[in-house]
Amino acid sequence: MQRIYLTGPRACGKTTVGAALAETCQAVFLDTDQVFCTRTGGSIAEFVAREGWDRFRDEEHQTLRQVIGETAGEGTAVISTGGGIVLREENRRLLHATGICLYLQVPVPELVHRLAADPKVAQRPSLTGAGLQEEVADVLRSREPLYQACAHSCLDGTQSPSLLCEIVLKLLKSHKGSD
Repeated sequence: MQRIYLTGPRACGKTTVGAALAETCQAVFLDTDQVFCTRTGGSIAEFVAREGWDRFRDEEHQTLRQVIGETAGEGTAVISTGGGIVLREENRRLLHATGICLYLQVPVPELVHRLAADPKVAQRPSLTGAGLQEEVADVLRSREPLYQACAHSCLDGTQSPSLLCEIVLKLLKSHKGSD
């Protein structure tokens, strides 16, 4: 199984690009946030309100391990990850070691614009309690090195999903050639 992980902050396009890439590659598409919600029977916001962030990160790790196990067969799987999955060192190690990890980089102003326009924003619990602009900037500042640490490649997430799919396909081709 070839796994392609997409990482990055909220609203960088992981799910949109991941679904497009999976369709292009005729691959399985999984979103760890969706798998988490199915596993726990509710939304992430509800879980965090009830159990707290530490417990969420524990369950998020178990979700990643579940997804890795479910994608152990033949073929290709495109996996969109939660924005904070990189906070745990073991998750970063797993992402880097069990597939090709791609970081979708998007500047703060664009992330803020996308989040403000997102009708699902209420389903995403605040990470810091700060205003949107400040929260996005602070979170990205602290996580940027973590995204880069586990990524095999960093991509410009402001490009269209179709162009990003083309870029990823070229990366995969060159990656296979270097094996």
